[in-house]
Amino acid sequence: MLVPAFAQENKNPSGFSLPRFVSVRSEPTNVRVGPGTQYDVAWVFVKSELPVEIIQEFDTWRKIRDLDGAEGWVHKSLLTGHRMAYVAPWNADAKIPLRARGQSEARVRAWLTSNYLVSVEGCDGQYCAVSAKNTGNDGRSTYTGYVEQSALWGVYPNESFN
Repeated sequence: MLVPAFAQENKNPSGFSLPRFVSVRSEPTNVRVGPGTQYDVAWVFVKSELPVEIIQEFDTWRKIRDLDGAEGWVHKSLLTGHRMAYVAPWNADAKIPLRARGQSEARVRAWLTSNYLVSVEGCDGQYCAVSAKNTGNDGRSTYTGYVEQSALWGVYPNESFN
């Protein structure tokens, strides 16, 4: 019996599509060489809120890929669906505008440098609404605004979500 390709799309333990971006919930988080605690730890995330891409599922384990392309297995309880993203990690000299609105002519609220970590609230396919923790001393704890979607690692091109 042949099954249509679209019917096979979500045949994984979570029912969510693959691949998809999530973020690391806990610190530290062990990343293992296989899907289970009997497998060796390949490396450890020592910081939470880092974006990773789920590329495979097995029972309660998720095979993830990080920004550098390293792959390993993490238990689903150590991940969260809250989206985080890196700003232009492929360009060390990047200076990306955080705009007041999701439009190219909108006022610039701040400039974000390469590898700046932002919380992604939603994307419309061209711009993403983000919040960025302020690391300066100007009295603000966060900046909110819009970043071009193509400047983020942690969202897919043309992806829309709220």
